[in-house]
Amino acid sequence: MKKTSFFISLSFVLFCISASAQQGSKERIKVYSQAIEGNLVNDPAERDVTVYLPPSYSIEPQRRYPVVYMLHGFTDNDSQWFGWEKHWINLHQVIDSALAEGQTKEMIVVMPNAYNRFKGSMYSSSITIGDWETFVAKELVSYIDANYRTIPNVRSRGLAGHSMGGYGTIRLGMKNPDVWSAIYLMSACCMEGALNTNPEFINSIEAITSLDQLEGASFGVIATLASAAAWAPNPDNPPFYIDLPFANGEYLPEIGAKFSANRTLYTIDQYIPNLKKLKAIGMDAGLQDFGISNSTKKLHELLESYHIIHQYESYEGDHLNHIADRIRTKTLPFFSEYLSFE
Repeated sequence: MKKTSFFISLSFVLFCISASAQQGSKERIKVYSQAIEGNLVNDPAERDVTVYLPPSYSIEPQRRYPVVYMLHGFTDNDSQWFGWEKHWINLHQVIDSALAEGQTKEMIVVMPNAYNRFKGSMYSSSITIGDWETFVAKELVSYIDANYRTIPNVRSRGLAGHSMGGYGTIRLGMKNPDVWSAIYLMSACCMEGALNTNPEFINSIEAITSLDQLEGASFGVIATLASAAAWAPNPDNPPFYIDLPFANGEYLPEIGAKFSANRTLYTIDQYIPNLKKLKAIGMDAGLQDFGISNSTKKLHELLESYHIIHQYESYEGDHLNHIADRIRTKTLPFFSEYLSFE
């Protein structure tokens, strides 16, 4: 009986070890950014960052891993996405599930918190919000390579994002082919489109005159203010230090042009040589995510016209309802195929 009990106990211990080995760990750290330091709206330069470490990280101390930098969407943050608090997605669980299904290889996944005073940085650079491009592409990558067992090589780095993060992915990816070799856009926003010039909408934006009003602003209003902070800064115009594309109810085309100059489909032709340096480009959007689905298709067609090999898919879904499944079955396997592993 004792012998039988011993084997039962040993089997149980081995089972627990095996089950534990299928789950990665996560940690939330702070990374100080000189690039964001001194921004005019006083957002903290010390940024929260969540790091997912794969199951074998703690038990194979000599092993090094590729890194995927994942960018969250507007009004979201890394805490929500990684399950530190309840949200519509839990990326930690998504990655664990992908690994358990066997189509994804082990990698480190990093997500910076890009939530700022305007509820989103647009992963852009201005004196108003700080230089988010340098923070993500240079400072954060350098910090992760210095503090974790990464494979510190462009061939082993990927960049992906959803919505505002999808926009950030193509924006940063086309500018930095020396940092990332593979990129994947999920339901990328902000790639084209005119500004809303409805008089009622303009009045609702112009009614926001103090910082404490930002928290209660509607999605469309705060998104316009966030875009202005990223793309139309004005150091002489407190308290927001931005130029709005409207004044006294009238549209200002010279400011609107600054928004257009940051729309992906209007600027991407300048970056074709850089895009050709990338090893892999992937993108998708739900058919019911109407404007974004259209923009993603146009980006696909533009890349086709330049004979740039890429993956594109439209699927039945809206802006949110299948994102976790897409990451599990498409995005993570994509990086497993195209990044370099040890």
